[in-house]
Order: sequence, then structure tokens, then C-alpha cells
Amino acid sequence: MINKSDCDWLHVDIMDGFFVPNISFGFPVLKYVAELCKKPLDVHLMIVQPEKFINEVKGLGAFTMNVHYEACPHLHRVIQQIKEAGMKAGVTLNPATPVSTLSDIICDVDLVMLMSVNPGFGGQKFIMHTLDKVRELRKMITERSATALIEVDGGVNRETGRQLCQAGVDVLVAGSAVFKASDPIKEINILKNIHA
Repeated sequence: MINKSDCDWLHVDIMDGFFVPNISFGFPVLKYVAELCKKPLDVHLMIVQPEKFINEVKGLGAFTMNVHYEACPHLHRVIQQIKEAGMKAGVTLNPATPVSTLSDIICDVDLVMLMSVNPGFGGQKFIMHTLDKVRELRKMITERSATALIEVDGGVNRETGRQLCQAGVDVLVAGSAVFKASDPIKEINILKNIHA
């Protein structure tokens, strides 16, 4: 279904039960997902010490590796390692982490993902303050002449997606809105065309 849809990427969440309270699939399962999926993989590591898995993520053929600011005390080094491995480097911020924490690294990253729910579980309600964070991040990117895309994950649906796009988002991540829809392919098409 994903392969037939209009989605641009497949966003994959990896959870370790430590950084977030939930556990998701690991690399053996992801290997098969990567073989079946014809869409580029946007791999989001909600784990401690994500830098230990750069080679595994690269081995999947992922085009983006997304790590949490909160999980990387040496974030600049991790960003460099991801890029040296030949992937786009993404940094994710939890809802309580201010956008200003990225001021020293915004020109080094390819993508910033703002969590609009607390990471670890699907189906949560969208945190409205995320819209202000998107606007602040868009302003920072413009003022620094950075090229990072803005991605938002959590509680994204038709309504929040429209608000996010108006605020300056480039990439929408939708889980429940798509997979619980009666026609997921149509829902993906609707969400994608919010940008148009």
C-alpha cells in the first residue's frame, strides 16, 4: 500500500524502552521492511546512544538518520558521523526542548523534526504549542540562511497538517491518521496535497 501511495518517504520509528517507554522493532525486521519498501527510509532513532547504530541504519539504505537532541551529548560529532556515512542528518526535539538549543548547529543539519507529542506512543493528541516552535524554527533557518527542512511528527491529520503547513513545515509525518483511515492511500494523497 505504501509503495502504491503518493507518500515521499517511509518514516520508521525505532524505540529502545529506555529513551522512550515503548519498544519497537529492531534491525532484523527493518532489513525486510527496507527490502520491500520502494520509498526512501527516514529512520527516527528514539534510543540512547544512537551513534552506535549509524552503520546499521546506513546498511538499510536509509537516506535520513534522525537522532534526538536529548540523547546526544556530542550532537555535532554525531551529525558529522551520519553525513560521513552518506546519509542526511536529522535532529529531533522533544516537545519540552526549545528550538533555541539548535542555534549553534542549525547550519549543519539537513532536517529538524519537532515532536508534537511526547515520543514513544502513537495516537496522542497534537500539542498546539508546536505551531509556535515551527514559526520560531522557520525564522532561525531563514535568518541563518540554513537549508534544513522542518518535519513534524505526532498527531498530524488533515487539520493539524494544514496549520503546520501554514506555519512553515516542509514534511508531515502521519501514522494513525493514515493507518486508521478507511482509505489510507486517499488519506496520504490528501495530506500530501495540503502543501500544494
